[in-house]
Amino acid sequence: MIQLSDHFDCKRLLRFTTPSIIMLIFTSIYGVVDGFFVSNFVGKTAFTAVNFIMPVLIILGCVGFMFGTGGGALIAITMGAGHKEKANQLFSMLIYVSIACGIVLTGAGLLFLRPLLSLLGARGQMLEDCITYGKIILPAVSAYILQYEFQCLFATAEKPKLGLYVTVAAGLTNALLDALFIIVFHWGLQGAAAATAIGQCVGGLLPLLYFARPNTSLLRLTKAKFDGAALMKVCVNGSSELMSNISTSIVSMLYNIQLLQYAGEDGVAAYGVLMYVNLIFLAAFIGFSVGVSPVVGYHSGAGNYNELSGLLKKSFMITGVFSLLMFLASQALAKPLSLLFVGYDQTLLEMTLRGFFLFSFSFLFAGFAIFGSAFFTALGDGLTSALISFLRTLVFQILAVLLLPLFLGLDGIWISITTAETAAVIVAVLFLIFKRKKYHY
Repeated sequence: MIQLSDHFDCKRLLRFTTPSIIMLIFTSIYGVVDGFFVSNFVGKTAFTAVNFIMPVLIILGCVGFMFGTGGGALIAITMGAGHKEKANQLFSMLIYVSIACGIVLTGAGLLFLRPLLSLLGARGQMLEDCITYGKIILPAVSAYILQYEFQCLFATAEKPKLGLYVTVAAGLTNALLDALFIIVFHWGLQGAAAATAIGQCVGGLLPLLYFARPNTSLLRLTKAKFDGAALMKVCVNGSSELMSNISTSIVSMLYNIQLLQYAGEDGVAAYGVLMYVNLIFLAAFIGFSVGVSPVVGYHSGAGNYNELSGLLKKSFMITGVFSLLMFLASQALAKPLSLLFVGYDQTLLEMTLRGFFLFSFSFLFAGFAIFGSAFFTALGDGLTSALISFLRTLVFQILAVLLLPLFLGLDGIWISITTAETAAVIVAVLFLIFKRKKYHY
């Protein structure tokens, strides 16, 4: 079994992080599965509605990433310093707080869903479809938060493979129920939402049961006192991942608004296809970063600076290979995937293919900025991590998507993300250079 205290070469690093990579990819496939069934068996308006509301739902669930990444780093540093009992208390407190947050967010979501979607521009049948989908998924928000959180904490507990098995089970549950509810029972959009909610419950509640019982991992749920100082540190440290997910969702909403203006509902549908591929490909980068973070945190806490330096170099090498492979894959898969989702509409298909070509260049840059932000989170430098994420996912993208279409029209929207990712890589590299003496990597 690979332990956090081990020496990591590239092969061992890939072995340890692969379960986290696959885990995040499977989670991203949830939305893809829903999109496939809704687009092909319910209709284009319902498909557009799912794409329109998804950023709102992701914002609610991304609290789990904040607790998972920020908490995972703090727990790993605590274990590296030899305080295992304290690490379990921190872990337990985070889980209890997460459940409470989910309950509050469910209530707020049900209360404000319609006015929020109306404010964003949803009208008529698309608005009603958004409400239908959202009201069924919102009660599962606590499980959704826990699912994201455990995806990070399984690696910290030295059980990344178990996390992978749980995520695969949740993904298969979602896919099978989509087919059953939509094709067999003809439940339409309600069936897609129910399948997703049940899948999230599998992904969030099964790990809860595992950690609540005696187990062979480094972590277990115990009695825990509320520690406001530790919770604040977790939130600050994980704020980059929270900011990244919230910003991504806000930017997606802005993209949808811009696309409605420049290309109508077809533009939103085409963007939905691109987002499915983007979610899966970026999940590989995020999964690698989630997997390597507890290793970085452990060796930082233990003062193993030579190992820390090696982890940084090897991670950049692996990210570079991933980036090139994903760019090539996106070019090769553009037509087959577009046909899979929107092959029934020739105009929409052509728009999606054009967007695919321009959008795919972003995969050459995104992984480096994602890892750079995660690296500082693992070191406990939440402020630097948050700043990289804030610039990458919000500032640069908003500027690009608002300004480039003025000169390039619809093409300006498609290349906005590549422009933003390029700027973010430059920022991440500059921070890595400036902070190298402080953290001895």
